[in-house]
Amino acid sequence: MLRAVGRARLRRYRQASVAARLAIGISVLVLLILATGLVSLSMGPVNIPADHVASIVLSTFGLDFVEFGRTEQLVVEQIRLPRIVVGASVGMALGIAGATMQGLFRNPMADPGIIGVSTGAAVGAVISIATGLAGLFFLALPSFAFMGAVAASFLVYGIAAVGGHFSMATLLLAGVAVNAFLGAIVSAIIIFLPDNEALREILFWLAGGLDSRAWDHVWISAPLILGGAAVILLMARDLNLLMLGDDEARSMGVQVGAARVILLSAAALVTGAAVAVSGTIAFVGLVTPHVLRLLLGPDHRVLIPMSAAGGAVFVIVADTVARTIIQPAEFRIGILTAFVGAPFFIFLLIRNKRQVHSL
Repeated sequence: MLRAVGRARLRRYRQASVAARLAIGISVLVLLILATGLVSLSMGPVNIPADHVASIVLSTFGLDFVEFGRTEQLVVEQIRLPRIVVGASVGMALGIAGATMQGLFRNPMADPGIIGVSTGAAVGAVISIATGLAGLFFLALPSFAFMGAVAASFLVYGIAAVGGHFSMATLLLAGVAVNAFLGAIVSAIIIFLPDNEALREILFWLAGGLDSRAWDHVWISAPLILGGAAVILLMARDLNLLMLGDDEARSMGVQVGAARVILLSAAALVTGAAVAVSGTIAFVGLVTPHVLRLLLGPDHRVLIPMSAAGGAVFVIVADTVARTIIQPAEFRIGILTAFVGAPFFIFLLIRNKRQVHSL
């Protein structure tokens, strides 16, 4: 009886601890998203005062408090705001997918690209540009990129599940092989493409960016990202148990095979939707969950929503720097995140290695 009471109290304490950490963390990151979004909306070739930006955004709800010009309103509502919303959605998707992959592989260095999602999206996008479909149909590029991402991820998973026995080690090796093969396809198309303008467009897409993003891109990507994120969040407890091992997870009532398929599919879905509208943006799905795990611990009930918010902040900040650092031209956001993310991640690896040797 006393043991049962003690376990119940411990369970309530853990639940309260999770809720408290989540509430504090999300509050801080939401404030950061709002702050970085406000700064990003005000910066650019046309500088707009922050109070004007806030008034323009709030005017949608009938709460404008400062007079603003028509040009300012068009710049904010039609150019910068959809770009920031797309960037936040992309960062959220990559952060969630990274946290999910790292949990499934029980490896803090895993990321969405490990199952071929990014390279598959690249093949689809490159085909749409090389064939001219991207210029004929507005949704051709994101549609082809999304289909390529999902097809590549299921190809990798299918190889890993051949014979009815799934193997995480085989999945990893299949991901390496499929990524190499798809990368070769992209290289071959680039080499033999005679159109310099199409070649330039392909290289810009592969470098990642949010230029010319509009509300249409929001409607394309946001529902898929939110749907996949909701599925992963609902399965956060199962992901926690999967990290303990398949046998332990089964003993706790988790249907291991089904849970793994659902989580991998949802991670592929959100990553494919993100890459389809932004191109390849490196290190967001790798660094963000890793850093937050060091700060908050490995509980995915906290880590997944925090990775979503953290990824959104990361991409908004990176995009703001990318489009203002060399005005009037734009730096590619994928290049910028690689420049920042790679050294930072190396620093984390070195620090963790020193901590392990010191124990």
